[in-house]
Amino acid sequence: MDVMSIAKLATSIADTGTRQDVGIAMLKKAQDVQASTATQLLDAVQAASPAPNLPAHLGKNVNTTA
Repeated sequence: MDVMSIAKLATSIADTGTRQDVGIAMLKKAQDVQASTATQLLDAVQAASPAPNLPAHLGKNVNTTA
């Protein structure tokens, strides 16, 4: 191997490492956003209270035979 091919290989390896680091950072950001969104959705569902005029048994069963 000559010096130029070794230099190209080293540059390529360094580039790949940098790309992987950026990819992992973006993945972590996406996971943080998804976790935040899921938390907000769960909080919104828990905050919703059932209508006071309806009986407590409504909405607990699902009719699967139509």
